[in-house]
Amino acid sequence: QVQLRESGPDLVKPSQTLSLTCTVSGGSITAKYYYWNWFRQAPGKEREFVAAASWSGGSTLVADSVKGRFTISRDNAKDTVSLQMNSLKPEDTAVYYCAAKTRGIVVVPTGYDYWGQGTQVTVSS
Repeated sequence: QVQLRESGPDLVKPSQTLSLTCTVSGGSITAKYYYWNWFRQAPGKEREFVAAASWSGGSTLVADSVKGRFTISRDNAKDTVSLQMNSLKPEDTAVYYCAAKTRGIVVVPTGYDYWGQGTQVTVSS
């Protein structure tokens, strides 16, 4: 059974950098056809797509809302998927989730095989 666990700092100030890590257990991030994704959900808002990377690393996608500030990366040796977030803004405050599904990047939070519990990120001075 694949399990996902998000980790990282929970409080940063505006303009700072923060990196989140999704650790995969019970499986491998190189498992064929799996896509590894980050979503976030702010209070009172719907869960939104942030970034995704394929099992091979050959395909990545970053949401327009964070493009240029957020980067997704993978570490095959550690079975981790990271989200580096630069120039953070208060509107980036949300619970960040790691999720996985097969066969393609889907920017809506449905049809996913696995979800992590989420980790809170607060951007505040």
